[in-house]
Amino acid sequence: MASKERKLSLASYDDLFQSSDNRETKQREQIVELPLKQLHPFKNHPFHVRDDEAMAHTVESVKEYGVLTPGIARPAPVGGYEIVAGHRRKHAYELAGLTTMPFIVREMDDDTATILMCDSNLQRENILPSERAFAYKMKLEAMKRQAGRPKNNSPQVASNFRSDDAVAKSANISGDTLRRIVRLTELVPDLLQMVDDKKIALNPAVEMSYLKPEEQSKLLNVMTAQEAPPSLSQAQRLKRCSQEGKLSEDVMDAIMSEEKKEVDRITLTSDKLKQYFPKSFTPRQMEETIFKLLEQWQQKRERDMER
Repeated sequence: MASKERKLSLASYDDLFQSSDNRETKQREQIVELPLKQLHPFKNHPFHVRDDEAMAHTVESVKEYGVLTPGIARPAPVGGYEIVAGHRRKHAYELAGLTTMPFIVREMDDDTATILMCDSNLQRENILPSERAFAYKMKLEAMKRQAGRPKNNSPQVASNFRSDDAVAKSANISGDTLRRIVRLTELVPDLLQMVDDKKIALNPAVEMSYLKPEEQSKLLNVMTAQEAPPSLSQAQRLKRCSQEGKLSEDVMDAIMSEEKKEVDRITLTSDKLKQYFPKSFTPRQMEETIFKLLEQWQQKRERDMER
């Protein structure tokens, strides 16, 4: 006698242990096709949508498979929908000549939407320093506002909640590192662009962020004349002079004209590096891999120091 096969469907860990509220919300949410013309970008969205090589690959994938993960949007007060997650995917759909895209439409307040928007993008690779800085700042401000509002009759007060440390922990960095990154948002646009272009290192840029906007603009003129950005020690001196009210353009020129302290130089030739990479790797790919590994090493050191 032939035996009847029974298919067993095992519930996932999340399904078993999610709250009843989350389960009900998940059941109510459905994926719907939204017209692209009804979709608006998130207000003050800090992440750029670039027409680069990665976007070209996304467009080809969209043409062949669609999107594997739907976007998330919320009803917009002005009509249509505000994108919370899915700006790059929406742009890829446009480039692919499509008119609709699958989205989950979810009701959420401004702060909840801001946190979700930041989290959905911060996990991406190749994020510019300016994008990361403004996203961290937006998430911090949203979490502070949430912490200042009582929830479920709880007497939680903003002063008892360090949102910067909470955001840093979720990003696997120290609170000090996060606060330094957020300082980049105080740079004038031209200086911040130089940070994104890797023309100014992070540590000097953080020190320069303490200068008044008009002082930063004058410093740009001095840097152009000197054809070099300040070193860390020079940026620290500029900051001190600014705090003392003594930072004129002549003082800037004098500090920037000083010979930078020599440091030990490390030279890595292609011949030395090639033995550690596949033969197909270009010098740019080797450089990107090295810096990515160094960032991971730095994050591990910061986590070890916090223990």
